[in-house]
Amino acid sequence: MRYFAELAYKGTAYFGWQRQPNGLSVQEVIENALGTILRSPIEITGCGRTDTGVHASQYFIHFDCEVDLPEGLLTRLNKFLPKDIAIYRIFEVAPDANARYDAYFRRYAYYVGNRKTPFYNDTSYHLPFFEALNLDYLQMTAALLLEYEDFFPFCKTHTDVKSMKCQLYTCFWQWNPDSNQLVFHVAANRFLRGMVRLMVGACLNVALGKQSIEEVKQALDNQERLSKSWSVPAEGLFLEEIRYQYVERMD
Repeated sequence: MRYFAELAYKGTAYFGWQRQPNGLSVQEVIENALGTILRSPIEITGCGRTDTGVHASQYFIHFDCEVDLPEGLLTRLNKFLPKDIAIYRIFEVAPDANARYDAYFRRYAYYVGNRKTPFYNDTSYHLPFFEALNLDYLQMTAALLLEYEDFFPFCKTHTDVKSMKCQLYTCFWQWNPDSNQLVFHVAANRFLRGMVRLMVGACLNVALGKQSIEEVKQALDNQERLSKSWSVPAEGLFLEEIRYQYVERMD
């Protein structure tokens, strides 16, 4: 039987989502916990790969199990897992359901703080030159990105993806007065490796006067690297929403 699990994690302590030999990953921690409780090796598939230090306020995995899940698994699993990983629900799905390939909508948010604060060190990027930002240019650059489907300028080098096409649904900046933060919101059917952090960097560079909107437009028109490409720090990035045709949203 195949199961989905909805979860969230704070990525500060982990070397990204994917299991790897040289550092602790979120995947490894969950697989070890499930395997211990179910007394059998469990391999999980995640809805995407997040880099070192990136967070997820909504994330889905799938895994297979040959027996019925024991009663109280959710409670036991959350007790076993560290405080920075939480499982919200586990439910059975069709045998061919896939957490990675069946997702048709993904939404990220990037948080930029206007002042240094000890309470957001791991979950927001403090921009030292925040007051110098041209907020109109910030929004104009985000709006420009919505006009394109190919995003080679916003993909990390040495990637093995075959297509740079992504369908963007939303892309804008919003001020959050409660936390004194600017938030970059972007949703698409898929994202390239490092894409969101490079998009944020381009918006900030334009808003700080370090490059022009015309330079960003030219890079997108010609599908070439930006001369001042900036991948902003990982701590401000959250994967916030994933959608499937067959999974009801949990409010």
